[in-house]
Amino acid sequence: MFTNRNWNLCLSGLLVAAAAGYAGAATAQMPAAITAPGEAVITTVHASGAQLYECKPGTDGKLSWSFREPIATLMLDGKTIGRHFAGPTWEHVDGSAVTAKSVGNAPGATAGDIPWLKLEIVDHRGKGALEDVTTIQRVNTHGGVLQGSCTKASDIRSVPYSADYVFLRKS
Repeated sequence: MFTNRNWNLCLSGLLVAAAAGYAGAATAQMPAAITAPGEAVITTVHASGAQLYECKPGTDGKLSWSFREPIATLMLDGKTIGRHFAGPTWEHVDGSAVTAKSVGNAPGATAGDIPWLKLEIVDHRGKGALEDVTTIQRVNTHGGVLQGSCTKASDIRSVPYSADYVFLRKS
């Protein structure tokens, strides 16, 4: 007899197999500097937004653009499921959120694309979709690099970008 428990086990097995296949495909093209061995993909979301830069004096006293913060909408299957902002922080609509620090990077496809990143979670908030996340990979970046010089301290510029964020957990 095919019970609900059997159905759930069967469905779980299919989801694990699909995730393993996806993770394997993603890892094959992943730059070594941002791989996450021993971790499994929870989900991948698309982000669309802007990278904000501020004109500041550098250590040499000359003005230059300094990265300030990201502002992006997180989407899954065409639906908004969260946001990405300073911290860097990712917040899901269910109230769960993570903050991370960069621990690895690889160049984007062009000089105008922000780097791909490996980010290690340093703080969790709330229960929900992001509560088990241990690592995030930012991949498939497009845009986000500010070109040119700045001439007025405290000027702020935004540069459109998009990326995919791969949320992982320890296996």
